[in-house]
Amino acid sequence: MSTVESGWYLEKNDQWPGYSVGLKIEKVLFEGKSEFQEILVFKSTTFGNVLVLDGCIQCTERDEHCYQEMISHLPINCHPDPKQVLVVGGGDGGVVREVLKYPGIERVTLCEIDQKVIEVCKEYLPSMAGSLSDPRCHVNIGDGIQYMKEHKDSFDIIITDAPDPIGAAKGLYELDYYRCLKAALKPNGIICSQGENLWLDLHVADQLLSSCRSLFPSIGYAFAGIPTYASGQIGFVMASSRPGLDFTKPLRMLSDDELDKMDMKFYNSSIHTASFVLPQFAKKVLFPASNGNSETQKNFQADV
Repeated sequence: MSTVESGWYLEKNDQWPGYSVGLKIEKVLFEGKSEFQEILVFKSTTFGNVLVLDGCIQCTERDEHCYQEMISHLPINCHPDPKQVLVVGGGDGGVVREVLKYPGIERVTLCEIDQKVIEVCKEYLPSMAGSLSDPRCHVNIGDGIQYMKEHKDSFDIIITDAPDPIGAAKGLYELDYYRCLKAALKPNGIICSQGENLWLDLHVADQLLSSCRSLFPSIGYAFAGIPTYASGQIGFVMASSRPGLDFTKPLRMLSDDELDKMDMKFYNSSIHTASFVLPQFAKKVLFPASNGNSETQKNFQADV
């Protein structure tokens, strides 16, 4: 798996043979093991502090806003009036920070199984984890699946900030997990999940969309570029119990002034729409012409 060689952190993963992501280490800040996983934080020479879990880079101070903003603002801006939001995973606090930028949000519940991740991030990634002290944020240390089973019909939006499908995280990519998501949503609710990347994990993205297609009338897949994730890109799987929902068209068109006040660094309304335009090789797999359940994204891509 991942190694440190000549002062460089090299993320190596059996999922992606012959490929690695590397960052030069200036200083190791924390190294330890929780009940659930190995945790590493180091200061890199060009990307700030870096969080690594079980050998996989989770976020860096330089580019974390891309992932956090997209996985949060895509679903929020497709819902007319979100008030109750559940975040599964995401102990670094980045998604919570973004969700709380909307004053209409009444409560954000974070379900993080690993208390140690939260503690480490509060110390070494305070620009993200500081959001967990907000009075509208409620932290639940425990299994997100069990929490959803105990809170059915409760959330307008559920965001799954999942690591890669390795070890215990594999369950977050299975059909049963998406059944739990659906049961925990309020009517017309929206889910948004980390959807891997198109270059190296297209089969995983296809599996996730297949699960959503079997449960929800509206689905979509967006992606964005982020330098420190495998292949420099990450995807987002979206689904809703509301029929005919067009994820490509945000209900809120944010002005430049609004974006500045929200301290937005990546997301804007134009990127929202453009992120659903897939390269042809991915479109053919994820939204084949014969698939009647993906008309929204198919028709949009045919028109651009």
